[in-house]
Amino acid sequence: MTSAPPARNRAAVLGSPIAHSLSPVLHRAAYAELGLADWTYDRFEVDEAALPGFLDGLDARWAGLSLTMPLKRAVIGLLDEVSDTAAAVEAVNTVVFTDDGRRLGDNTDIPGIAAALRERGVERVEAAAVLGAGATASSALAALAGLCSGPVTAYVRSADRAAQMRQWGERLGVAVRTADWARAADAFAAPLVIATTPAGATDALAASVPARPGTLFDVLYDPWPTALAAAWGERGGAVVGGLDLLVHQAVLQVERMTGRAPAPLAAMRAAGERALARA
Repeated sequence: MTSAPPARNRAAVLGSPIAHSLSPVLHRAAYAELGLADWTYDRFEVDEAALPGFLDGLDARWAGLSLTMPLKRAVIGLLDEVSDTAAAVEAVNTVVFTDDGRRLGDNTDIPGIAAALRERGVERVEAAAVLGAGATASSALAALAGLCSGPVTAYVRSADRAAQMRQWGERLGVAVRTADWARAADAFAAPLVIATTPAGATDALAASVPARPGTLFDVLYDPWPTALAAAWGERGGAVVGGLDLLVHQAVLQVERMTGRAPAPLAAMRAAGERALARA
């Protein structure tokens, strides 16, 4: 008589650095709310070199992984299947393991960005601007494909990054224009600005926020508010923060890894807010 396979009840977030990640707080809050007392969610410091060995060492108890930098692109070649959208933007932030041992990659940042904007009443814009050109910027372009009817201008620091953003736009059906980072303050004329840059990168732009700005989506959550987000709010503009994105993309991860839906958005957001307040 063969024994039943072990229950899939393990998940984690991988990246480097990873100590700052709020993902364990959000996922554990979801498990508690859903009554999944036997589920665990941890964090592991894993860089690109260590990723193949880490994946190969996982046993049948693992349900899924969340991935942050610098692993979102590095993982693609290690997967059995990648969703079309994740492949188009070359960024996977979610891996789900199937019962037959396959590794499936997807990107929940893309619907997470769209959901966070919808929550704040932004469902359609005529134009948008993106600050930055990394993995989150490509996800932002994919989200804008469904809500921006006009051009998207990406403000970047190099010709290579500019070419990459235009290439992603072509794949996604988004009309992408590029401009040098030195002109980044011009972005603020757009009705929607998505800042995807690391901490501190937009601080110098705070003084350039206009008197009546549109909506700013700043993907950072620590430190919060950023200088740009604070200035934006002071001038009466709508601000969507990184915690909004983190929660919405984590909701989708929880649903896909556990098979339970809907995931408890409010409980997850409250847990994240408490953790940031303590920090």
